[in-house]
Amino acid sequence: MLVVRPAGPSDLASLMELAILSGRGFTSLPEDETTLLNRLTLSEASFTGTIAPREAWYTLMLEDLETGRIEGVCGVRAAVGVARPHFSFRVMTLAQFSSAINTRFDHQALVLVNECAGWTEVGSLYLRPERRSGGAGSLLARSRYMLIGADRKCFSETVMAELRGYFAPDGTCPFWEGVASKFFRLPFDQADHMVMSTDGQFILDLAPRHPIYVELILEAAQDAIGKVHIEGEAARAMLEHEGFRSSGLVDIFDGGPTYSAPRDAIKTIERTEAMAAITGDPGKGAERLICSASVEEFRATRARVRIDEGGAILDAVTMDALRLLPGDLVRVRI
Repeated sequence: MLVVRPAGPSDLASLMELAILSGRGFTSLPEDETTLLNRLTLSEASFTGTIAPREAWYTLMLEDLETGRIEGVCGVRAAVGVARPHFSFRVMTLAQFSSAINTRFDHQALVLVNECAGWTEVGSLYLRPERRSGGAGSLLARSRYMLIGADRKCFSETVMAELRGYFAPDGTCPFWEGVASKFFRLPFDQADHMVMSTDGQFILDLAPRHPIYVELILEAAQDAIGKVHIEGEAARAMLEHEGFRSSGLVDIFDGGPTYSAPRDAIKTIERTEAMAAITGDPGKGAERLICSASVEEFRATRARVRIDEGGAILDAVTMDALRLLPGDLVRVRI
């Protein structure tokens, strides 16, 4: 059985392995033990409630209970852009008109913005390649919304997700080469690492302050604006299924798109109900997404469940996997 559970410092070796597997451009999983340990320590503090709710950053691990192996990771950041700005480029249309020649020109431009301040971010979704079938990815991705739904007031009314931008077959990032590198003048990997391992002051210092006319940049970089990495297409499809849509914002480094949705309109949140857990035989009940009802004790899985007037009937294996006692509240995706 696969279970999604809170991550802590003891998961460092597994998280480092996943970070190495995730490859270039996966900004939220840098190959740096110190950064990852800090993330896991923050996750532990977030789940135990020892930090302010807006500072919380929850990391979740997908664990195979039979083997004990960590198969994937994801995260929920309660609020971005609180301690420092969260910069993006907005793709805007700038209109210009000359009455002298009665001619109008519309130009697309990239404009640096901080529109996401305070939004909740779901991200860091990575699954071992051999596990990308059979519903494991869906369980891991949707567990983030189950976590948010467990205590909505701890999260923003708007939820966002940043998708990794396009990389060419030769490993280069056209958007970085054609746009971002002109301002930061660092190798992509170094800048990518600095995003998570520093306070990001270099972005504040060096990011462009004026609109960048799209027509003036290389065609390869133009084509990469809002384009998703080949390994991110499945993640985009899952986001769209939940009700997320493109926000018109793109990442300032790789040009990947930012998707967003109203928190309460996300399907998994909207269609999840709380009920009492009952140990028994679920029989021919449907297989559903189930989680414990509190953030502090959060665990989620997919299992067969039979719903009646008394609550959710789960077998003993599922009760143990979620660490539930009869009568405890669970949340079930209807």
